[in-house]
Amino acid sequence: MDNIIITSVEIIKLNIPYKEPFVISLGVITEATNIVVKIHTSSGLTGTGECAPFVFIVGETQETVFELAKKIGRLIKNKDPFALEDRLSEIDRAVKGNFTMKSAFDMALYDLLAKKANLPLYKLLGGSNSREVYTDMTISIGDPEKMAKDAQDFKASGFPAIKVKLGTTTEEDVARIKAIRDAVGMEYPVRIDANQGWDTITAIKTLKAFDKYNIEHCEEPIPHWNNRDLAKVRESSPIPIMADESVFNHHDAFRLASMGACDYFNIKFSKSGGINNALKIIAIAEAAGIKCQVGCMSESRYALTALMHLVAARDNIVHFDMDSSLMLDRDPVTGGIEYRGNGKWELGDNPGIGAGFNEEYLNSMEKETV
Repeated sequence: MDNIIITSVEIIKLNIPYKEPFVISLGVITEATNIVVKIHTSSGLTGTGECAPFVFIVGETQETVFELAKKIGRLIKNKDPFALEDRLSEIDRAVKGNFTMKSAFDMALYDLLAKKANLPLYKLLGGSNSREVYTDMTISIGDPEKMAKDAQDFKASGFPAIKVKLGTTTEEDVARIKAIRDAVGMEYPVRIDANQGWDTITAIKTLKAFDKYNIEHCEEPIPHWNNRDLAKVRESSPIPIMADESVFNHHDAFRLASMGACDYFNIKFSKSGGINNALKIIAIAEAAGIKCQVGCMSESRYALTALMHLVAARDNIVHFDMDSSLMLDRDPVTGGIEYRGNGKWELGDNPGIGAGFNEEYLNSMEKETV
């Protein structure tokens, strides 16, 4: 009987500047202010997780995650890291909400479990590394000319689709989409994301105005709490609706599916609380006949590697919005998924998540060990 226990937990602030400010209807992001969690064990194995708090979406900041992570570190210290359900349940009970913080621990525990099994995470989850995965690229809100130029550049770079941030007025948003379509043509795949920027009437009006522009789908057109009207928007919209900020966990997914409120779920680890809840969301989606997209906040290539393992394990994920690390000014990640150009990510076969961080970079950051 191996009595392997958690001996210490490192909590590290991970700051990475963006190449240029990223603008959405909810705010402006200039820097990834993430948290890395490292769970060390008596066997010598270490599990690593990363989360990316967006305060205007999840209500968490790097500072709140850093402080609460110390509490969770003390909670799980000296306990069995491989009793995954027990550890995740007690973490969930210890702090209400705070899904972003929880996702870092979830990811680190899954990394440990897969390393113990000497399997890449996707195999532990029952998947295979046979899918070709191409991310879209996101265009932040700006003037129509700048957004059209970005669309042209991303198309020329080989990305198979673009996601366009919107969510102001009908007139402004239509002008943006018209300029982009004039620049890239009508056949190039375009997705849109309003980040809750419209009210119900504006959403319906704007989505109907987009009918002639061949839009693939629209993420979160109205405020996240208004599930009833999201169903109304979906019923009136010529464009499929994707739930993002309104679906954090499996409970949200069940409610939205039962209401017929959306056509897709967008899963992000920093929203779902990690891999465990993401698997539950996918199970509900499969039962309801709803397809999924995976997305990101400001994660580095490390958390995107963990996300890629989920993609490899579940065929119900059909859209890939995995571009955050491509927007960052530097890459402190070692191993992990490799970018092959044209939007293509490629996953390796190392045990666990199969990635790590440059220790010199992490050592330059604020950290605390529990």
